[in-house]
Amino acid sequence: MKQFSILPALIVSLFLFSCTGKAQNKTAVKQVKGNSIEVIDFHSTNRCMTCKAIEANTKYTLDTYFANELKSGKIVFKIVNVDKKENEQFAEKFEATGTALFLNVIKDGKEKHVDLTNFAFMNGTDQKTFSDELKQTISLQLKSL
Repeated sequence: MKQFSILPALIVSLFLFSCTGKAQNKTAVKQVKGNSIEVIDFHSTNRCMTCKAIEANTKYTLDTYFANELKSGKIVFKIVNVDKKENEQFAEKFEATGTALFLNVIKDGKEKHVDLTNFAFMNGTDQKTFSDELKQTISLQLKSL
């Protein structure tokens, strides 16, 4: 009987996290050292317009407002395809099964995961709102380092 109650949840989850479109096969390999922030854009192989906009608007925000932090390694942007076998453990660490946006704030060797997935989906196609709010969130986390 448990199988039948899990099945609808699995189907709903697959529906919610499935997207269509061609994926960009990028995976960041830069390792983070010291107090820093990883901005992680998880995606599946097939992506919709919103999923692609989340990546583009995240990149725009980082390049526009945090270029110095990217250059110094204080902020690292990672794009991770959760469908690739080599990314499986990393995605599981964040419970990312499809498109998701996280900040991994690393301070004194301890990680704090900030889940921005709902925000990203709600504002992903509105570059100004997305960028303004993401900038504010990252700035706040940078001050905590």
